[in-house]
Amino acid sequence: MAENTWLVVGLGNPGDRYAATRHNVGQMVADELAARIGAAFKRHKTPSRVAEGFLAPGGPKLVVAKPNSYMNTSGGPVSALAKFYSVPPERIIVLHDELDIPFDAIKLKRGGGHGGHNGIRDIAQALGSPEFTRVRVGIGRPPGRQDAADFVLKPFGTAERASLPVLIGDAADAVEAVVADGLTAAQQRFHSPA
Repeated sequence: MAENTWLVVGLGNPGDRYAATRHNVGQMVADELAARIGAAFKRHKTPSRVAEGFLAPGGPKLVVAKPNSYMNTSGGPVSALAKFYSVPPERIIVLHDELDIPFDAIKLKRGGGHGGHNGIRDIAQALGSPEFTRVRVGIGRPPGRQDAADFVLKPFGTAERASLPVLIGDAADAVEAVVADGLTAAQQRFHSPA
């Protein structure tokens, strides 16, 4: 079963207070993917909510998950999900916000460092490997001297909200491309030339 199963994890913080914040854009993408596979999130034996379905009849199974933990302690839930579904790090895709990428851009990578992202750091430690794919959803840097920690916990601005559905759709498309065509092909499609 696990051979054609992908674990896709949307990072964020639990609760209504954080639902619309920049830090939760990964969970927004997870919601979009669940809608695309016609699945609803349900409580799970692991500390996460999970939606399961198929990208296409006979295609790969997607396990879309939203950890019940806060962003910085995502490792435990992701590790528990990986064990439960027997999915190796190479078949895990993590969706998360990225300050170092401009709003409205997406970057894909496998492995490497955490770039100061505590959720990614915790997942790599818990899995014992950084070799999972990251769909990095650009939220840009805070304006002026605003603290980055405050910025990520605020809702998107009015102009951003207008184009947010397109960004979320693009990130969901990127996940589908990684699963269907592989990381390199997906990178060629979604990385805009500098």
